[in-house]
Amino acid sequence: MATVAAPSHVFGLRAGVKNNLLYLDEQTIIFPCGNNCVRYNIDQKFQRFIPGTERSQGMHALAISTNRRYLAVSECREKATITVFDLEQEQNRRRKVLTGGEMVVDEFVCMAFSPDSKYLIGQAGGPDWTLFLWMWEKKKVMATVNISNNGPINQVSFNPQDNSKICVSGKGVFKIFHYAGETLKQTNAFKTDSHNFLCHTWMTTEQVLAGTETGQLMMFESGRLRWEINVTSVQKTESESKQQYSDEPFSALPQVTAIVSYSNGFACSMGQGTVCLFEKTEKADLYKKTRVIKIPPKRFSNDLSLTEKQKISTLCISPSEETLVASTDLGQLYSIHLSIAELQKGECAYFEYLSHSFHNNIITGLSTCIRKPLIATSSLDRSVRIWNFETNVLELYKEFQEEAYSVALHPTGLYILVGFSDKLRLMTLLMDDIKIFKEFTIRNCRECTFSHGGHLFAAVNGNVINIYSTITFEEILNLKGHNEKVQAVAFSLNDSCLVSCGMDGAVYEWNTLSGTRESESILKTCSYTGVAISPDAKTFFAVGTDCSLKEIHNSQILKEMSSRDVVCTTVALSRSGRTIFIGTSTGTLRVIKYPLMIQNDWIEYQAHAGPITKMVITFDDQFLITVSEDGCLFIWKIIDKEGQGLKREKELIYSEEILTNKLDFDEKSKMLLELNAKVEELQEDNKCQLSLKDTEYNKKINELSEKCMQQIISLNAEKEVLKKEKDNQQEAHNKAISDILERHDKELHDMESSNNQKLMLEYEKYQELQLKLHNVQQEYEQQLHSMEESKTQALEDMMQSYEAKMEEKMILVNQYQDESQQRFKEFEEHIRQEEEDTDAEIHDIRMKYEQNLREEKKAHSKLKVELDTTKKRFHDLQREIENGNLEIEKLKQEVQRLQAVIKSLENDITGLKTAIQNRDGIIQDKEKNIFQLKKKNDTLNKTLEVMEFRAEYMQEQIEPKENEIQQQKDQMVEVQDTGVLVQRFKGDLYKCVKYIQDPQRLKENIQELYKKYVQPSDVVEKPGEDTDVPKENSRHREHYENVIIKLKKQLSRDTNIFQAKNTKLMKKKEKHERLERLEGEQIDNVTLMKEINDLRQELHTVRMQLRSFESQSSLNKHIKGSANTKDLGTDSAGRTSLMMQQNFEETEKVIQVQRMEIQRLKQKILSQTSSSRTKLPPL
Repeated sequence: MATVAAPSHVFGLRAGVKNNLLYLDEQTIIFPCGNNCVRYNIDQKFQRFIPGTERSQGMHALAISTNRRYLAVSECREKATITVFDLEQEQNRRRKVLTGGEMVVDEFVCMAFSPDSKYLIGQAGGPDWTLFLWMWEKKKVMATVNISNNGPINQVSFNPQDNSKICVSGKGVFKIFHYAGETLKQTNAFKTDSHNFLCHTWMTTEQVLAGTETGQLMMFESGRLRWEINVTSVQKTESESKQQYSDEPFSALPQVTAIVSYSNGFACSMGQGTVCLFEKTEKADLYKKTRVIKIPPKRFSNDLSLTEKQKISTLCISPSEETLVASTDLGQLYSIHLSIAELQKGECAYFEYLSHSFHNNIITGLSTCIRKPLIATSSLDRSVRIWNFETNVLELYKEFQEEAYSVALHPTGLYILVGFSDKLRLMTLLMDDIKIFKEFTIRNCRECTFSHGGHLFAAVNGNVINIYSTITFEEILNLKGHNEKVQAVAFSLNDSCLVSCGMDGAVYEWNTLSGTRESESILKTCSYTGVAISPDAKTFFAVGTDCSLKEIHNSQILKEMSSRDVVCTTVALSRSGRTIFIGTSTGTLRVIKYPLMIQNDWIEYQAHAGPITKMVITFDDQFLITVSEDGCLFIWKIIDKEGQGLKREKELIYSEEILTNKLDFDEKSKMLLELNAKVEELQEDNKCQLSLKDTEYNKKINELSEKCMQQIISLNAEKEVLKKEKDNQQEAHNKAISDILERHDKELHDMESSNNQKLMLEYEKYQELQLKLHNVQQEYEQQLHSMEESKTQALEDMMQSYEAKMEEKMILVNQYQDESQQRFKEFEEHIRQEEEDTDAEIHDIRMKYEQNLREEKKAHSKLKVELDTTKKRFHDLQREIENGNLEIEKLKQEVQRLQAVIKSLENDITGLKTAIQNRDGIIQDKEKNIFQLKKKNDTLNKTLEVMEFRAEYMQEQIEPKENEIQQQKDQMVEVQDTGVLVQRFKGDLYKCVKYIQDPQRLKENIQELYKKYVQPSDVVEKPGEDTDVPKENSRHREHYENVIIKLKKQLSRDTNIFQAKNTKLMKKKEKHERLERLEGEQIDNVTLMKEINDLRQELHTVRMQLRSFESQSSLNKHIKGSANTKDLGTDSAGRTSLMMQQNFEETEKVIQVQRMEIQRLKQKILSQTSSSRTKLPPL
């Protein structure tokens, strides 16, 4: 598989893990996130990941060895396991996996390493609550013991210098065990049934400090209670003062949930959001509270009590004891430098975020943009956060009153759409705030998204999808078709279609222009939860509750890949179309190659500890972002197998523009000027005050130095006197001790000398007896030898006698041996009695001196007890004085705080008044605008009525003109027939002209012409010559000239009306464009098409009018031509044709001008249509 994913950065903390914050070295901490452990470098902001075990159901506890090399992680799969990692290896190699053996263990709630890192203890959960001791490198269980049957065990630990001592604390349990002989034996017998111990720490090898649920600190020494402190009295006044301004009643006492010790003392949590530092006093085993550290309130939080109510779950100090870090039950990480806390001894110090503020509830929405490297998330913790995936920082965050269910970033990165429980809100991302811009009445919008062009956005309202215009904020389409809730929607790359899926098992493809459903795929046995669309918008990928991935093409399921009984919750497709990413209900991420294979093949990564809710790929295919119900946000780097990023087709350059409010900018600039002026004034005042204070302090320093010198001199004198007294007493004491030692040495020396003399005498006696025995033996040996030499020959004869003698001699030898043994025993008994006597004397002397020493010790202890009682009385009085001073200071602080609250409320009232005034002005301006728009609307309505009246009037005028045109058309037909006869007559006459030299044939042809063209009815007898012909011709001429003049006037009037209509249309268009400029919005495609169609209809009517004008002008020409031919003959025909030609030229000019005007209008309309057909630019 060519494409893989590698975790790059994570935002979040898994809060339910015991001991979830550890120091690896001075710059690196370890904390759990999702199903991974994160090694976070605080200075370089770099993260490395330790993945959890496959099929893991979650982590329960962490522990790090004393040498900070090994990390133990408690997980739960089919059975509880503890995995030990080697942190010095590059890949954090897994060393061993420990289990409970044959015992059934559901979980290990807490763990700890021994001081030499060879042993590991793990506390199993209920109901048995068994404690295991392993030699973990050999995976050998050394011992087990049942701790309790009632309540939970909260912490286990080793003695920091002794592997055999183990401390266990919990509800009604505080036990110290000693490991010996492969068993764990309890060594203490303290009754703890009434206490719930939440934490403990070893102060020394014999002292253990424990914290309880009721706010008590108890010091145990050698298993016995030494002292206890109740922290509720210290926190009572603060909690009561906060209770006055909180809506919730005071319900719980401060709990000591975490303790950590260091060289100067210890740090512990004292209630919600508070940590106190205690340091050693001059008295042995006593500690004094020196500083209080609190969690700061959030900047954009609407409920400040949430931050104050956080419980400190873990405290940890860096190896150099310079930094204190803490984790809370809301999944936040805080830190503070102890040097800064020391500088604020008299004041309350505040934590800082270790990295950033995290989500503490289910993340419901996720979105990215194109122009900026931003990620937007929404959560049920009522917050919206903006992250930067290039710099890995939190850019913006804001908390609201309602829960946020969905979020969508505009492609420009300047606007954000958030679906709340009451409304859908469009907001602007300012430089340091998120401001509401527009609200839509859509409740519980679980899914919303912007189109890639940014001009549209889709919002899900139950089973209906509403599509709005980002420009006009009007609802363009309302897509209905799903029977149940819509779970996911996605736009194609060209924004021409929208794909949706729902719980009804339907996947629909919608046309975003017409709103029609183009394709559908319905599978009622599956409730779809996620859908993705291919780059070519032809193939869809859907996942749902049936544990499979479906590839849908042309309303058909082409392929289906099973996920092996794991529910897929969301799906994403890379923009290259080669890789599919799937999120599952177990929190894992799967990478699948496309096209899909026949066999199920994927790469799986351990990611989250809960179901993945959303998943998005950035526009450049470089990063994959996933969020889950565990509140964590993972950023994955999409790489190839060689570990390099995917190649980009074009280098994407992100914009750096930001939005800011003009009023805020002006206010900040004014404040900056004012603050600069104040700074200059304060600098001058400080210089003057410093000079005055320097003089005063110099005087005081001189006085104090003189007093100190006098006190030093007097103290030195007292010191010399005391030193002399001490030397004298020490000399007397040394002399007495030396005399006693000398006497004791003399007595010991005398006793040793006397005993040595007695021992020497007895030893000399023993030597003499040994010599005698040796001599006797030699004599007998000599006698035997001589007797053997002298009597060898008679040996056989005298054998019996010699044997008898030998027996007698042997009896004597045995008797002598018995006597020597008896004497040796008597000698030993004598020596033993002498040693006992000397030991008894030494014991008596020792008891005597020990009795004297014991009496002296009793006297010394009595004096010490009296001194302790006096000191206790002194400290009690001092504590009472301090408590009184603290109460006085707290009352003063309370008064100051109340005054500050009153001032802040007054400022808020003034601010609200100014805001109300500003809003009243805005409302008045809007009402004025509305009034002006109403006026414009009235004028437009009036003009519309006038135009309708004129249209009716023009229609009435057109009908008689159409009748005249019909009559003139009939006359044109007649004229055309007469023209044909004239042409035929001209042809026949031309034939007769050939016979002009032959009169006979000419006469015959003329007679034929007469017969052919003259009917008998046409012949009228002429009484005489008609003298009115010229008058009739002139009358006809004047008539037709008047007709032509009327037609010209009518043509000019119609052209003027057309021009007036055109100017009105242009004015309407200019007004429309002016409104567009005022509102800052663009005309929609549908309205543009309507206007274009209207303009085309008007152009069609104008063309028809022009055609009618041309037909009228041509008709006039024919009428004039026929009249002239009938009445005037050949002489008047020339004059009429000349006039008709002039009139024709004039009408041609007019028609040419009209055609040019029509051409100009066509070009303008085409330019408008071409601009409307282009894709609208993004905001």
